[in-house]
Amino acid sequence: MYTVYALYNSTHRKIYIGQTKDMGDRLELHLKKFFKNSYTARFSGEWMVIYTEQAADREAVIRREKQLKSYRGREFVRKYIPR
Repeated sequence: MYTVYALYNSTHRKIYIGQTKDMGDRLELHLKKFFKNSYTARFSGEWMVIYTEQAADREAVIRREKQLKSYRGREFVRKYIPR
């Protein structure tokens, strides 16, 4: 199983959308800022998972990630930002 996910940084009000095979490991890498030049490493503050969705294969998860990165997809994800 693959996971498409959305992270939110409340300090900077930023959303990050990505996909992975191992959600726990990927979240840990984001929080530790393992990817030095990545989008999530550029911003201080804590990133939290606000949305996840499972897909059976890599092609499906990449398609869904692309949808969520579109304007309408981001509007959909914004509904999950905690108030």
